[in-house]
Amino acid sequence: MPDPSPSEPNFRECRWTSSDGLSLYYRDYPGSADRPPLLCLHGLTRNSRDFAQIADRYAGEFRVITLDFRGRGQSDRDPTSANYVPNVYANDVLGLLNSLGIEKAIFFGTSLGGLVTMIVAALEDARIAGSILNDIGPDIDPEGLRRIGSYVGTNIRFRDWDEAAVHVAALGGGLPARFSHADWVRIARQVCREEDGEVVLDYDRGIADAFKAEPSDPPFDMWPLFRGLAAKPVLVLRGELSDLLTADTAKQMAAAGTDVEAVSVPGVGHAPWLDEPEVTDALDRFLRRWT
Repeated sequence: MPDPSPSEPNFRECRWTSSDGLSLYYRDYPGSADRPPLLCLHGLTRNSRDFAQIADRYAGEFRVITLDFRGRGQSDRDPTSANYVPNVYANDVLGLLNSLGIEKAIFFGTSLGGLVTMIVAALEDARIAGSILNDIGPDIDPEGLRRIGSYVGTNIRFRDWDEAAVHVAALGGGLPARFSHADWVRIARQVCREEDGEVVLDYDRGIADAFKAEPSDPPFDMWPLFRGLAAKPVLVLRGELSDLLTADTAKQMAAAGTDVEAVSVPGVGHAPWLDEPEVTDALDRFLRRWT
């Protein structure tokens, strides 16, 4: 499938093997070796293509690594759906860093990717130079979880990219309103693939099993994990209309460390698309400390 990014970045398509034998995919964009690489971790139903615009902006200045979690994109599907959980993804990420000889990285996690970042901080905090959390925090609004649970894992097939674009737009409530149909086609090409003459969502439907499992009782408290992460520089991005990360939680996150910035992105739900001027300005400020 053609890369949906606005230009064709110079990246290598690579693979590594998880501890349980799965072949996992990542893109490696070259960049400066005198600063930590930017390691990009996508959301629940997404993949490495979500960060093509980030790589367009920062590759060269930074080495940028974008990966497909197991069960997404070009990574192997896991025959055991119970493995589709954040702690397994965190171990996969650490395995990738070890295989590349990377001691420390700047973690950039959207939604699920941010939860994985917090777990990595709990397991091996020295691996994190700083982190960017895109519309996720230690408290998650149940309303957003219900919305995601209503569609994740459904077996939907589309006749063409236009039909897929309409569906993808509807999942996020048509936000941001500034997006044209052509924009949604571009997003659909990031999250879907062609299969047997149709267009399908590019992930293993088995990821829904763990997502919809009964939560622990009492619920697991993620705040100690975030406070550990907040000992390093943190940038929190929040969609103004997000139904997953509340404004109150983002405010509490900003107060949890001495170098935590929270930025609200107007007119956006879950999650910011990372091309908004408020986001690029915040990213430029945040990453400047390593340049």
